[in-house]
Amino acid sequence: MSKKEKKQKGVALQENIHLDIPEDEIWTYQVEGLAAPHINKPYKHYNLKKAIFVIVIVISVSLSILFSVMALQNETFEYTQLENGYEFTKFSNTGYLYELEIDYVSDIEYIPGNNDPATNFNVVKDTTKPITSVRQFTLNCDDKIKTIYIGPDVLEIDGKAFYSCWALQNIEVDENNPNYCDVDGVLYNKDKTEILCYPCDHDEYLRQKYGYEKELYRDEVTPEYERDIQTYVVPSSVTKIGEMCFNYANLRYIYFPEGLEIIETLAVFKLHERVDQWGTTPSLANVYTYKGEATDPHFTTQEALGEVYLSLPEGLKFIGSDAFSYNQNLEYVYIPSSVTNIGHHAFWDTCYKEDGELKGVTEMYVAADEATFTGLAVGDDWVPKYDYLLFKKAININYSAERRPMS
Repeated sequence: MSKKEKKQKGVALQENIHLDIPEDEIWTYQVEGLAAPHINKPYKHYNLKKAIFVIVIVISVSLSILFSVMALQNETFEYTQLENGYEFTKFSNTGYLYELEIDYVSDIEYIPGNNDPATNFNVVKDTTKPITSVRQFTLNCDDKIKTIYIGPDVLEIDGKAFYSCWALQNIEVDENNPNYCDVDGVLYNKDKTEILCYPCDHDEYLRQKYGYEKELYRDEVTPEYERDIQTYVVPSSVTKIGEMCFNYANLRYIYFPEGLEIIETLAVFKLHERVDQWGTTPSLANVYTYKGEATDPHFTTQEALGEVYLSLPEGLKFIGSDAFSYNQNLEYVYIPSSVTNIGHHAFWDTCYKEDGELKGVTEMYVAADEATFTGLAVGDDWVPKYDYLLFKKAININYSAERRPMS
């Protein structure tokens, strides 16, 4: 059939259809086989159907709100079952939790009739389900938790478990834990050969401990405050600075023991300046090494630590990626001949230009000669660079250098 024939047939069909509806029946006329029009006629059981519809809508909305609230409640703690217990995988603060106990699987139980979000819940534990592991980024950028308690059954804590917990002041470990301990609120492994986490806000804990209650600003910081709050002595038993250990800490001076062998990735990353009720505090200015014995991280005098020299310790073997990045107050770095590995960007952005003048780490000092050093495992851009015209220019490296004497 041609297109023309189809068109003609369609026209013919349209012409043959004709409804002769009387004018007075235009709104009530019923076509055979179809339901009669409902114009101006009540539906059967109209009020009942309307009531049922409203009830269904109310129930649906209520259930939606309930399930949303339940979902939010259940997201506070998340765990994964292991063969030897449970792994703590995620924590989302209610906004009103300031202490966190990592010992047993926990849940939030809300108190009926209490609408105050600060007090309307309890943390409920299942003591038949011990936590044995804490996964990386379990606490990610939490800004409420001040104290973390580590239970006796926790056997493994990832180095990135407490990433950027801005309000964290101290970590306390159960004395019966076989793998971990704390030294005055700082997390270590049990035999204190590795320091794992110096809390971001540990300086607030120290201020309370040593009685610094009045506001202090940069130009008013006393030598006593610098000693008690901004200086840390890594115990002489430590051979490893853990991944992200000191990142974002509020410290100006760190004393490493000469037996230190490993400084992990991001271990001393961006010890930043911070403005708060205590004023602006400086970031990392100097790293020292001491040869004596020390178990107390509280600094008293350099004499108490035995022989002290400037910068990284002899015997150090490994410097991780971004280990000291963004510490712009740092001015001197010496790489001892024992170092065999340096990760990428290990000292990135420790040199910068201000008013046309180079500041920070303006030159790098290396004990090894150039031929020896270039044969080591060294990552990209490990040495600082600064803006030069339209490019980035690396600072000078002084090979076969001697360590700068103490001033």
